[in-house]
Amino acid sequence: MELLEGLQTRRSIRTYTDQPVTREQLHEIIRLGTLAPSGLNNQPWRFVTIQNKETLQKLAQLTKYSHIIENAAACIVVFIDKTAMYHEVKDHQSMGACIQNLLLASHGMGLGAVWLGEILKSANEVRELCGLSSDMELMAVVSLGHPAGKGGRADRRPVEEVLLKEL
Repeated sequence: MELLEGLQTRRSIRTYTDQPVTREQLHEIIRLGTLAPSGLNNQPWRFVTIQNKETLQKLAQLTKYSHIIENAAACIVVFIDKTAMYHEVKDHQSMGACIQNLLLASHGMGLGAVWLGEILKSANEVRELCGLSSDMELMAVVSLGHPAGKGGRADRRPVEEVLLKEL
């Protein structure tokens, strides 16, 4: 898939088939996620993969979007390592770029994925479920699997509406 095509065709996929996602696919998605830029190349991202159905069920109970996680083949839980941070804003921007890479990598591999942010309200419980220290701060959960549908529309405002000035 060409890069520009991937950017234009990626959608948030919330329903999946029963087909599993392999450990190798998850590792490749994470590897591609880590190609995101980070200030001073500090690479503050850390990940936990979850494929175990029992653990996915526990994770699902921590969000009002439980049906998405319950239906997923896997989740990638994305954390920022607070001990690796040097500038809060830059590091959080890097995390957004990393998560976008995870979504694009999933799409490029023919998988569907969605960025779940509402689960941040349960950040401490997610961290505890993953067995991690308080140095790890939850950034998102990426739910993924083989798409059971195409996803929704991606209506976007035209450039003329979002471009403030041309100086």
